[in-house]
Amino acid sequence: MRSYTDHLWFNTKNRRELVNITPQVAEAVKKSGIKEGLCLVNAMHITASVFVNDDEGGLHKDFIRWLEKLAPYGKELYDHNRTGEDNGDAHLKRTIMGREVVIAVTGGKLDFGPWEQVFYGEFDGQRKKRVLVKVIGE
Repeated sequence: MRSYTDHLWFNTKNRRELVNITPQVAEAVKKSGIKEGLCLVNAMHITASVFVNDDEGGLHKDFIRWLEKLAPYGKELYDHNRTGEDNGDAHLKRTIMGREVVIAVTGGKLDFGPWEQVFYGEFDGQRKKRVLVKVIGE
């Protein structure tokens, strides 16, 4: 079994953004040379997420609106923010949307269902953060 590791870096313009990272993940799989295996994509920050879903603008707005209802931004709303932070909501949003995904690699390509794409979800942006891409297999 072989493995390949890559890192994707993001510094979003906005506090909250959903970024389609499928092309970058597919490129990492290609560089790995692995034809059959698994691809782990992991947000390496506790206020960011990686998830798989449809790349449709209305759905993305729905995600942001839904997350804001569940964990609204507000410095006074979270005990975590008493430490001087203002991102208690971002930690909760990340927990809801997930830390990582694992995608099958078949024939040297990401093996998705219809409409599936990989997204980086940023909930406390405007600073440099990284995503781990780890491909294992043969």
